[in-house]
Amino acid sequence: MNKQLFALILAAFSATAMAKLPPPNDEAKAKAAEAAAKTAHAGKVDNYLLCKSQDKVAAHVQKTNKAKAGKPVATPPCADPGKFVYTPPEAAASAPAAAASTVAPVKAATPAAAPAKKS
Repeated sequence: MNKQLFALILAAFSATAMAKLPPPNDEAKAKAAEAAAKTAHAGKVDNYLLCKSQDKVAAHVQKTNKAKAGKPVATPPCADPGKFVYTPPEAAASAPAAAASTVAPVKAATPAAAPAKKS
């Protein structure tokens, strides 16, 4: 009986795992795109702040331990990403729709009359 119960529970979990969610609508896709853009910008800001703190530590080490620090290595300046500005890609989404409307529909070829079979 335990084997049957275990098999039933396993089948129920596998059925729920295989269920598919409906595709997201346009509003959900837009929110996901904006969230991805915010996450990418947050990563850029974090990298900028890390770069600034590393420069500050390196300057302090160069200042206090001139004999041990050695020659400073030239690094590129930290690039400030600025404030987050999101522009939805509406122009890109409308371009394929406009291109699809300009294509002429293809007419289906009418089949030629087939000769009658002789029996």
